[in-house]
Amino acid sequence: MTNRRIQTKKIYEEVEDSLMNMIKSGELQPGDRLDSVEQLAESFAVSRSAVREALSGMRAMGLVVMRQGEGTFVTKFDAANFSLPITASLLMKKEDIKELYEVRKILEVGTAASAATYHEVEDLTAIWDAIEDMKNAEANGEIGEGADLRFHMAIAMASHNQILIHLMRSVSEIMTNVLRETRAVLIYSEKKTVTLIEEHERIYGAIQARQPEQAQRYMLEHLNNVEKSLEKYMVFRK
Repeated sequence: MTNRRIQTKKIYEEVEDSLMNMIKSGELQPGDRLDSVEQLAESFAVSRSAVREALSGMRAMGLVVMRQGEGTFVTKFDAANFSLPITASLLMKKEDIKELYEVRKILEVGTAASAATYHEVEDLTAIWDAIEDMKNAEANGEIGEGADLRFHMAIAMASHNQILIHLMRSVSEIMTNVLRETRAVLIYSEKKTVTLIEEHERIYGAIQARQPEQAQRYMLEHLNNVEKSLEKYMVFRK
């Protein structure tokens, strides 16, 4: 039996979970303004950077909206769309992973083109912030799967297509686990952190320049590269 390193939650994930539970329980209602970053940091006894990262993730998932000069507000949501975390990727067979990546390509290649066509200027901030978070994670020796997921969710949000956004959210929980495994493989087996960031930056650049065909091509190349590395290094259940 091969022992696996137990993954523990990072501080920002604990903050994110706590705020999401407050939303699900009704303690925080749609339209409520959250406390300031400083107040939340003091309340949770964590750093302000952990709070900002948690809020950034929640914004990418459409749970909160940040209004310049006003604060961060809870958005309208359907509690039925949320569920307890699962370790789905650990239960997947090789065929399941391949099918998930096929779904990702179908969804995300088109979503990248849509984001390049329909994004608003403020949407670019969330996408770029996720890339910066990836760089910070790499500098700190972390995997950065949370920032990776926020990058892809921020692109979906930039499409302003509510069905696409809903579909991305519906698979986001599984993707979170798979992205963790993916980045661990690429970073620790191939030392490809820089390559991953460069691929994300190319996708961002095409979206920013409103080049949908280029955004599609870069997204497809990125997902194909990731899938090839998974097939090469990961040990799947039979």
